[in-house]
Amino acid sequence: MKKNKDILIVGFALFSIFFGAGNLIFPPFIGLTSGSSWGTSFLGFIVADVGIIFLSILAVAKSGSLQGVVGRAGKKFGITLEILMMLCLGPMLVVPRTAATTFEMSIKPLFGGFNPMVFSIIFFILVLILSIKPNKVMDIIGKFLTPILLIALAFLIIKGIVSPIGTLENVGSNELFVTGLTQGYQTMDALGIGGIVALVITAFRNKGYGNNELLGLTTKSALIACVGLALVYGGLTYLGATASGLYDTSVSQTALLVNITHKLLGTTGTMILAIVVGFACLTTAVGLTSVTAKYFEDVTKGKLKYQVIVIIICLFSAVMSNLGVDTIIQIAVPILSLIYPVSIVLVVMNLFKGVFTKDVTYKGAAYATLIISLLTVLNNYGLNFEFVNKLPLSGLGLNWVVPAILGGLFATIVFRSKVPNTKINFNN
Repeated sequence: MKKNKDILIVGFALFSIFFGAGNLIFPPFIGLTSGSSWGTSFLGFIVADVGIIFLSILAVAKSGSLQGVVGRAGKKFGITLEILMMLCLGPMLVVPRTAATTFEMSIKPLFGGFNPMVFSIIFFILVLILSIKPNKVMDIIGKFLTPILLIALAFLIIKGIVSPIGTLENVGSNELFVTGLTQGYQTMDALGIGGIVALVITAFRNKGYGNNELLGLTTKSALIACVGLALVYGGLTYLGATASGLYDTSVSQTALLVNITHKLLGTTGTMILAIVVGFACLTTAVGLTSVTAKYFEDVTKGKLKYQVIVIIICLFSAVMSNLGVDTIIQIAVPILSLIYPVSIVLVVMNLFKGVFTKDVTYKGAAYATLIISLLTVLNNYGLNFEFVNKLPLSGLGLNWVVPAILGGLFATIVFRSKVPNTKINFNN
């Protein structure tokens, strides 16, 4: 009984860490553009978002750490990639965005004259209080914050199912599965998976479980989180589909969600949406602040203390959040577009260690992916590398897949007799 309760609490916490405000606004828009065929787009979204999350958790849990995954491409390469991922999750991008999103979607609609700097200070004082003790983070999120989030979400979704705002229209969209797949990939939810898994493992260890139980416990809690995400995404996608006869695709994703909520519940809906967004962002901020602080405490071998890093992240994020959501996203997109594909390649390859046995194969695939991702980012900023848009799967944002395969094959064939395979144990 205790084990099942612990798995459920950690699973709830995982759900909340992954379910940020961005995850709230993507599904309704997918539903809007799909209409009566919303299930097809939803399936694509689930495969690319929830599927990648679950596979990433499995890969990291099996390897013992994120470094055990990304380090197969070279120890220095892996550490650099890992540090960049954690900086993006922490003070640079994701955590500041949670406060900015909460202000713009929860506070501003209800209290138009509220000072954004004052709000950011209040928000990160809460984050600081809730994340300052690493051993309590998963329990605080799983026991207290997630239930409030789930109740508010359930109320909104059930109301939309029982009393839909419109009918499901046949909007005549093509490539629905591909659309969902692309949107799911662009959430980049699996970026911080290494630190999150480390937090999960620490939580289970603090509850008295041994090393031989950790993989099974982590997998089960991940399954609970992923099922929860799939159910909520399904409900939100359906809500968007019921609006397919009321709005066209020119409506912004944020405005669509606000309008759906208001039509369903009026002023009460605006307040419920504010609660949903606020708790979605707060749980994500608390989880990722703790994940980032724990990582840098470990990587510095305790020279930087967890509590000090939490304070630094909160202070820096409070300043960054005042740049606004749009500016933060503009900063985030090129960085995430550069490192996320590499992490996916290494995660997938680590799930098939029996097939990819040579470190040089990982290096070839990782460097090929990194090069294509870099050229794609540069091309988007006006430099002439147009050929990257003509590579296979470029329409899905996956133009790096074929180069990754070719890079891995090339490195394996050319260097197999020259470079011995190095066995490195990255487990803590």
